[in-house]
Amino acid sequence: MNRATSVVILVLLAGLGIGATYFVQHASEPRINAQQRLIDSHNLLDLLPPDSYDNQPLDQPLALDNIRLANSMLLGGYLATRTGQPRAVLLRSQTLGYEGSIELMIAIDANGKLLGVKTLKQSETPALGAKIAEWPNAWLQTFTGKSRNDPGDTGWALKKDQGQFDQIAGATITSRAVISAVHDALRYFDEHPQQLIGSSTHE
Repeated sequence: MNRATSVVILVLLAGLGIGATYFVQHASEPRINAQQRLIDSHNLLDLLPPDSYDNQPLDQPLALDNIRLANSMLLGGYLATRTGQPRAVLLRSQTLGYEGSIELMIAIDANGKLLGVKTLKQSETPALGAKIAEWPNAWLQTFTGKSRNDPGDTGWALKKDQGQFDQIAGATITSRAVISAVHDALRYFDEHPQQLIGSSTHE
């Protein structure tokens, strides 16, 4: 076998290998995407009671894109409905903690009551502020059932700041940041019900 023939065979084998790899990746892509979507759905939607909605909230993104609030930023959101009626919104919020940005998912029902809060991303100090990433999270659960005015504006603060909430031990800045971001989200919902759920929460 001469040199030219060997080169041709190597090129053909390389081409076959590349083609096979492309085919496998292309064939696997829908399955991989479906699995990723399932993971995303679990991570983003587990604040909602499973029987509280019958749509695919991730397919109904809200028209929110980097909306700057008093102490945080809304990165996006989703609408959960049941039989076509709005049941809840999920607001993706970003705030600044002690070590860096903290990203939260904040679920609010159609009446403006908080269904839950979950940390999606954080870089806080391990064993201190990083405790907000634990799930389920007893500290974050203390916000469930609250609303913009329950407690009032001054109540949305740490007890050491004359508010109503305890802090994560050793993580004052992280705790303040999360409390402020949750209150921001509730305030935004209360002021923009038409945009978020298509009706007024005060009807």
